[in-house]
Amino acid sequence: MNIYPIDTGYFKLDGGAMFGVVPKSIWARTNPSDDRNMCPFAMRSMLVEDGNRLILIDTGIGDKQSDKFFGHFHLHGENTLKSSLNKLGFSPDDITDIILTHLHFDHVGGSVVRNLITSKLELAFKNAKYWSNEDHWNWAVKPNPRERVSFLTENMLPIEELGHLNFIKTGDEFGPNISFLLAHGHTESQIIPHIKHEGKTIVFAADLIPTTTHIPLPYVMSYDTRPLITMTEKEKFLKDAYNEEYVLFLQHDPFKECCTLKKTERGIVLNNSFQFSEL
Repeated sequence: MNIYPIDTGYFKLDGGAMFGVVPKSIWARTNPSDDRNMCPFAMRSMLVEDGNRLILIDTGIGDKQSDKFFGHFHLHGENTLKSSLNKLGFSPDDITDIILTHLHFDHVGGSVVRNLITSKLELAFKNAKYWSNEDHWNWAVKPNPRERVSFLTENMLPIEELGHLNFIKTGDEFGPNISFLLAHGHTESQIIPHIKHEGKTIVFAADLIPTTTHIPLPYVMSYDTRPLITMTEKEKFLKDAYNEEYVLFLQHDPFKECCTLKKTERGIVLNNSFQFSEL
């Protein structure tokens, strides 16, 4: 098995929304903002080469939305999903499986592209099975008013209409080295992949713990639909992560790709943060 971080670019989000009830005077120490209160965040995917399968976890924001839409998020960075794959010697047609942790636009947008000639929506990964959770899919295609702006039909429905939608049911679909935790605080049935690799468990933390700053329990995003459930889920997850010595792969941290945890008198906190290549 080989694992590769995939840089799909960076965007900016409102710091207050990202750090919830935590005052700016505190979160700005680790995540400084611009004069509009916007902080940069990564949109980091993961590529897992496992036997004859090439598995991509999440696909970033994509490029098919309007300039007005993208103007809200200040996209920046040198790399895209496709360019990052190409640097590793892979093309979109090589991907066999896409695991979508959830269907918010910054996690699924790169799954579907718009044909520049016909303007029709097409799958970016034509040979891949796209994997979601059935409860989350149903939640997303009939969204609640709060999340409606995050679930864009053009990012999701073509996957089903073109016959590539699959649901993870038992976890056996990916063999003994990849398992899944479901988390329900950020959104219904978010998938948190756990990958066994070279004697370690690497957890794609998605939006359960998007950055190192979100490790303390009170740091819960305002985007979360059930913040108290997020805190409960995070508390249990952090205990498991410390006890089992997980390596957390951070999807949105703007500085580091991974981290480990340690236990102190203040509870479970950040130990080290580092690039995946340093693991």
